[in-house]
Amino acid sequence: RVFPLSCGIRAGRLFFMGHTGMNVNRIYAAFFSPAGSTQKVITELAESVGRKLGLPAERLDYTLPSARQGIRAFQETDLVLFGTPVYAGRIPNKLLPFVQNHFVGNGALAVPVVVFGNRNFDNGLIELRNELENNGFHTIAGAGFVARHAFSALLAAGRPDAADMAILAGFADKIAEKVSNLEEIPAPVAVRGDDPVGPYYTPLGLDGSPAVFLKAKPKTDAETCNGCGICVKVCPMGSISPENPSEVPGICIKCHACIRACPTGAKHFDDPAFLSHRAMLERDYMRRAEPELFC
Repeated sequence: RVFPLSCGIRAGRLFFMGHTGMNVNRIYAAFFSPAGSTQKVITELAESVGRKLGLPAERLDYTLPSARQGIRAFQETDLVLFGTPVYAGRIPNKLLPFVQNHFVGNGALAVPVVVFGNRNFDNGLIELRNELENNGFHTIAGAGFVARHAFSALLAAGRPDAADMAILAGFADKIAEKVSNLEEIPAPVAVRGDDPVGPYYTPLGLDGSPAVFLKAKPKTDAETCNGCGICVKVCPMGSISPENPSEVPGICIKCHACIRACPTGAKHFDDPAFLSHRAMLERDYMRRAEPELFC
């Protein structure tokens, strides 16, 4: 296969020293990952880069509401690999204000990474790059990786798979090489997407018309639910009632964290518009999408 790749590589064998041209001495894997796929991608990428540079990678998990408090300031000696899933072709709208207002780069290097469910990452990557640059980071590479779609067990099932992780390992090599050879602040990494960023993708149903399911929330099978409360703990919006897990008084972003985590399979969506959109995706986007890398 040919994978879209704009990373330059010097002739000859890659060689890494235990220090870097820009004096990077800390690596962070920062992520929002309700379904776990973004965490898998971004932590493996950060740890792979860290192994090449002889540095450990610290995890910064911003998935749960309790972690999204205060402001995180970095330093110019940091390298931050920042990952988020793509919802409707952009950074999830409920996460966007957090990305915009809770990080201060102070000249740190950054690698924006988005994870998408086999359709397209649209403007998600360029939006994340722009927000990181606006917050004082210097983006040196970027990528869009494929993972199982949040809505479906069929779309990109089993992804990221071994082939994806092999591509990820090669990308880590290129990031580490670029960091090692940086002698001055680079221009923002060029990635695919519209700038300025356009509106969110409009979900479509099987008939091609817009599928409106913003107010849809997961339902609970009373006979199957054992009241364990796992769904309450994993909801990234804190929207499920601790007193009655069958109730969702807060905002639902359709991440399916509660559905995937439920040990008895009691959670599900039954909204007709949502089901029509899922069926459309499973009809039109079953081809294998590939990762896209930029550096």
